[in-house]
Amino acid sequence: MNLPNKITLFRVFMIPAFLFIYLARPFEPEAVNMWLALVLFSVAAITDALDGYLARKLKLVTNFGKLMDPLADKLLVCSALVAFVASGTLPAWAVIIMISREFYISGLRQLAIEQNIVLAASNGAKFKTIAQIVLIIYLLLPFRELVFEPVVWGLIFVSIASSVLTAVDYTVKNISIFSKSV
Repeated sequence: MNLPNKITLFRVFMIPAFLFIYLARPFEPEAVNMWLALVLFSVAAITDALDGYLARKLKLVTNFGKLMDPLADKLLVCSALVAFVASGTLPAWAVIIMISREFYISGLRQLAIEQNIVLAASNGAKFKTIAQIVLIIYLLLPFRELVFEPVVWGLIFVSIASSVLTAVDYTVKNISIFSKSV
């Protein structure tokens, strides 16, 4: 178990802590919970970039890391989005669109693997992840109510649009995977 893989696992284990603080809100005043949730999520999001960087720089890329790093990322982001639906912070329809894209791309990747094809993350997919992380961090800010509400809808729109557009992009660029799978 190398350092990048340990960092990936650390991110996975931070998810329950983040969810507990955000959903149970065990501390008073309320803002303490939001700040803690923000810190936990932000640290976990930073580890997403850190583990991949270290794996490449130290030449420690492993099959475990190739599988678990994107899975840990999806678990972190999707967990936060679902928690926002549970708390009434985000509309369910928006989260369903974003999470559906994740399932779809995971399925496409599985089909590709069966054909010995590796689907690397596109620049659009990296932008999508950044857009979702920015949305989540913004929604965790204890003082976000002071900012104009269209900012929230703008971030939601960018996250949804990038989810849909990257799904279409992956499909168009990899249409041959479907024809070989039937």
